[in-house]
Amino acid sequence: MKQYEAVIQALEKLGGQATLAQLYREVMQVEGCKWGTKTPFASIRRIVQTRPEIFKVRPGLWALRAYKEQLGLSESDEKRTAEAIEQDHAYYQGLLVVIGNLRGLATFVPNQDKNKLFVDRRLEELRTLQEVPTFSYEAFVRRVGTVDVSWFNQRQMPDSLFEVEHTTDIQNSLLKFYELRDFHARMVIVADENRRAEFERRIQHDAFYEIKGRVNFFGYDRLVKTYEYEMVRSSEGFTV
Repeated sequence: MKQYEAVIQALEKLGGQATLAQLYREVMQVEGCKWGTKTPFASIRRIVQTRPEIFKVRPGLWALRAYKEQLGLSESDEKRTAEAIEQDHAYYQGLLVVIGNLRGLATFVPNQDKNKLFVDRRLEELRTLQEVPTFSYEAFVRRVGTVDVSWFNQRQMPDSLFEVEHTTDIQNSLLKFYELRDFHARMVIVADENRRAEFERRIQHDAFYEIKGRVNFFGYDRLVKTYEYEMVRSSEGFTV
């Protein structure tokens, strides 16, 4: 079996679409394919990028063109519909939830998002908490419950708070973080790299003086690479 055929077979087994990290795991289980290289993951990346049967849905997510209509997918370079934009947002939420889970933290996404899909699984299935821990006064607990993704430590205190800014105004997320400034939690805006300058302008506003040094910007590409690293690291027999 040729290497590209193994990748296509793995994608079919995974339902027609998969993250690169999922492919790394699945392709290595395909029988009858020899890689003959110390860097099979690089070969898999090259295959998904060059084979006409495969297309990029969004950063780190690939699919078979034969499944495109069936799965209701659009290619990353196509004009995004409102539904596709919503799916993009849920995808990045899912990446953050999985990373948090792999790091041994408890994870939560807002109930309004729980039925949205990360690839083929609902966010409700991925998050480990079905409600926000009562770590403080009710008003603060409710506010954290609106954050796109929250990680909690073993003491059920907020560890990290993430707002995914796909198309909405970054200032709204900064206002949310400002309300939670009294908690010792990491605060992160997750967005496309081309919005970094916008973030830098917003965070310099006098109103955000108290949180200016506490809020970080995390680009999508970096998020995808972190997800892939954590997924591979968690798999026995795999190295990065």
